[in-house]
Amino acid sequence: MLKYYARLVIEGIEQSVEQVRELLTRLTSDERWGVMLEFESVNPDRFAQLVTDAPDWV
Repeated sequence: MLKYYARLVIEGIEQSVEQVRELLTRLTSDERWGVMLEFESVNPDRFAQLVTDAPDWV
């Protein structure tokens, strides 16, 4: 499940950070962190871009 949501987050970043926030609000806090860890593992460059572009994404 985390990999699925991580993929959605990665794809959502192309749309907007707001879309990513909306997706993550559906998850528990632990699930959100798991998705973010998976995202960072799968695509560290794009994760770094998210942190740079939207440091308050949490």
